[in-house]
Amino acid sequence: MAAIKIRAGEQELSKIIKGLSDSSRAVLESPILFSEWYPLDAYAEFLEADVRETANGDREALAQRSEKVVEAHLRGVYRIFIKLGTPRFVISRISGVHETYFRGVKINPEFEGHTARIKYFGFQTRHSIMEPIIMGFFRKALTISGANQVDLQFTVPIAQAASYSELTVTWQ
Repeated sequence: MAAIKIRAGEQELSKIIKGLSDSSRAVLESPILFSEWYPLDAYAEFLEADVRETANGDREALAQRSEKVVEAHLRGVYRIFIKLGTPRFVISRISGVHETYFRGVKINPEFEGHTARIKYFGFQTRHSIMEPIIMGFFRKALTISGANQVDLQFTVPIAQAASYSELTVTWQ
């Protein structure tokens, strides 16, 4: 929400929040505490409204915004760990971090050479907005780690409503 205030202004943030369901609006209008957990459904609805209002529905804008968040968070010691880590280490570490953030979602990365298949168990179809954010996060962290020709694709999309979704990552 702070990023939207900076990027588009307080009025745009208010417009986005007013367009949400009552339950999501109640979550986002209450004081947001960094020590609390919030429903993924409210966040997904908020992101859908944000991309609709501030990016003309272009979900790739969320991937680019996610990359900026990674860049901002990976400073100092954390950046050194990523820079020194192999792509496999980075993918494993991010998968663990994502499992912490996406409560109720189990994440299982599998590796073969320069390919990782990251399975997400527990996302619902309504969470498909998370795809570009996840891809941007991995893309930026892998680039920082020195991986080249990073390619990411949800080979089993969240919207497909399968028993799991799968992000396939390749690199050189």
